[in-house]
Amino acid sequence: MRHRLFALVLLLLPFTAHAVPAIQEAHLENGLRILLMEAHNVPMVSMRLTMAAGSRFDPTGKGGAASLLASMLSDHTAQHDHDAWADLLDSDAIQLGSSVGRDELNLSLTTLKDVLNPGIDAFAEALLQPGWNRKRFALMKQDALAAAQKELEDAGTQASEAAAVLLFAGHPYGHRPNGSLASLTHVNLADLKRLYGNQVKPQGAVLAVSGDITMDELKPLLEKKLADWRGAPATGLNDIIPPQAVRGKNVDMQLPTSQTQIQLLRLGPTRGDENFFPVFVLNHILGGGGFGSRLMEEVREKRGLVYGVYSYFSPLATNGAFVISLSTRGDQADKAEGVVRTVLAEMAAGKVTKKQLTASKENLTGSFAQRMDSNRERVSLIAMIGLYNLPLDYLSVWTERVDAVTLQQLRHQAATYLNPDEWNRVRVGAGLK
Repeated sequence: MRHRLFALVLLLLPFTAHAVPAIQEAHLENGLRILLMEAHNVPMVSMRLTMAAGSRFDPTGKGGAASLLASMLSDHTAQHDHDAWADLLDSDAIQLGSSVGRDELNLSLTTLKDVLNPGIDAFAEALLQPGWNRKRFALMKQDALAAAQKELEDAGTQASEAAAVLLFAGHPYGHRPNGSLASLTHVNLADLKRLYGNQVKPQGAVLAVSGDITMDELKPLLEKKLADWRGAPATGLNDIIPPQAVRGKNVDMQLPTSQTQIQLLRLGPTRGDENFFPVFVLNHILGGGGFGSRLMEEVREKRGLVYGVYSYFSPLATNGAFVISLSTRGDQADKAEGVVRTVLAEMAAGKVTKKQLTASKENLTGSFAQRMDSNRERVSLIAMIGLYNLPLDYLSVWTERVDAVTLQQLRHQAATYLNPDEWNRVRVGAGLK
């Protein structure tokens, strides 16, 4: 019965408020920052603990350590082996998960309000009492290695790996969060324990919460469960040197596939960049807006060279990647890339219209509600706000910031980021010359 109720509640999650509720802030005695957005339309609570313990903190040559650590934390504990832990969570329909990015490690909880106490008990147990079971670690590592072996045949994955190495050579961002076949081979359980001991700390971390709860209800529960969690991470989020810019470099990788995967890339803005919103709108016009974007129109609609082409940028504690990705037949690869570079050159020269800007704004602001339609979506955004110390009104003024972008700002950022000579290229496919 509880499982059916949980499924029903998931269907009722869309956020119906006309305005984004305020984000409330509090701190526990151990320094943990709590950010709460109340949402009382359904009896559920979601939370996401985000810490500076992502893949950039992996030991040298051991990419994937943080990813394996995250999996271990949600898989079992010192008190409960894997099967007992799964039964405990299932008994109250508690959803506990984990993930990593380049900067952060996340531990997440979603539960019905009436089982919040056992939910937080489980959450605290996963965080504070890791099991370090060697058999489970060996199995997880084996699964990760099997996935990495399979990825050797995937052109997109290989392009992303080569792109990370090209753009961030010698930098902590220089590998994919999941690691590679070579790096995962060297990861051992001691690496996970060391990473946990160094980085999984309350100071500098943020606990984002959304759902049917008030701060007066939430804070005492957390103080009680997390009182023994203390300390600051050995390396803080902002203790990182910006990567050196790489321009005009090309990497080709031979892979026996019918399609050639192409990534054009360069460094993009940081998460806290004052020009984030103009770049965000610019990317939407370039290739982030689906069928309405310039790249889709020129490369697919007019010339039929690809099924899809898109662009994105990944702002981090320092400069992340700005990427254009497409896949095409090998005999069309040069032509498709040429069209992409022409679009870049035109936009860099200021060929962006008021009509394009208006349409992009309308599309972005119109779809904003969909990014806020569940507790889990909201806690993801709130955790990002907390981790990167963005203003607490970031979500409530988001549409205003998008609407405020001017054509002059857009053209300035296009000149800054879209010069094709400053973009690098990775190609993966057969018969490359």
